[in-house]
Amino acid sequence: MLRHRGMSIVVLVAALFAVNVIARLIIRFGFDGDDTAQSGASIAMFGAIGLILAAVAFVRSQRVAPAEWLPEIGGGALGGMLLTVLVGPFISGANPFTESGDYFFSQIALYVGFAVLGTLIGFWTAIMLGRDFRSRTLKAYQTARARQRRVVRR
Repeated sequence: MLRHRGMSIVVLVAALFAVNVIARLIIRFGFDGDDTAQSGASIAMFGAIGLILAAVAFVRSQRVAPAEWLPEIGGGALGGMLLTVLVGPFISGANPFTESGDYFFSQIALYVGFAVLGTLIGFWTAIMLGRDFRSRTLKAYQTARARQRRVVRR
């Protein structure tokens, strides 16, 4: 179980970092001097990260309880954020601490905001559709209780 959890975290970190790498390469080769295009691409990258986390939260919340999937998503998002903020700038030919501290911390704030919002949207969508783990468990319990008892004749 722990091995599976660790592997799912690593896969999530890799997927989130891959989105960052793709966005940084697009910015580097396509919009090198255009600040507005770079900002738009960065917001699109954070939106894609939020959508990935929403999809993962939606799927995982249907299968297991939040106490099991929330640490996985949190660990994956944290690992992806650290790679994005600390390793990502090297891809675009910069240093993570070259820009001001405001830029560094705004990247962290945007990442956390989109990650939390994406996770909540995915989980709330599962709840709204009645497909989350708790709703499905309650429905199975009610179905089992609704069955009529068999009368035993003696």
